[in-house]
Amino acid sequence: MKTLFKQTKYITILSLLLVTFLAFTAKPNTYKCMVQMINYNGEGAYVVISLINPEGTYEKTLYVQGDDDEWYHDIAEWWRFYGKTKTDIDAITGATIGGGERAINVIEIEPDKINTGYSLRFETAVEDKEYFIKDVEFPLTTQNIKLKHEGKGYIRYIRMMPQN
Repeated sequence: MKTLFKQTKYITILSLLLVTFLAFTAKPNTYKCMVQMINYNGEGAYVVISLINPEGTYEKTLYVQGDDDEWYHDIAEWWRFYGKTKTDIDAITGATIGGGERAINVIEIEPDKINTGYSLRFETAVEDKEYFIKDVEFPLTTQNIKLKHEGKGYIRYIRMMPQN
């Protein structure tokens, strides 16, 4: 009986420690991200949203507008990163965005990436048209997440809204 009581006591303590650990583990913050495109003629644009680390290299793909992987190589800089890792991105893909249209997606960003030198990059490509490596790119800071960011290519602007 004493042994059973000791085992139950240890299991209870371990369970409480695990629950406490999970409660305080950093969970990704979610953001609604609206991408408003310029008016242009042609096919829908592929838009890739990437997390760029402080050294200026790709760390993670956050979202891909365009779910036909046959055309991913047209987003050349991102493809150099993604093509090597080939992580499963089905859960973070959606349809392309046409000229003048807008799309609202939910992206997740870990809190430890904010205010620590990371950036968000939005790359765009349209079939038989120009490719923009940094259509929009900005440092990932608490203040910048709240701002409107103008595009340099197919994106007119983006806005983000925290959901947590």
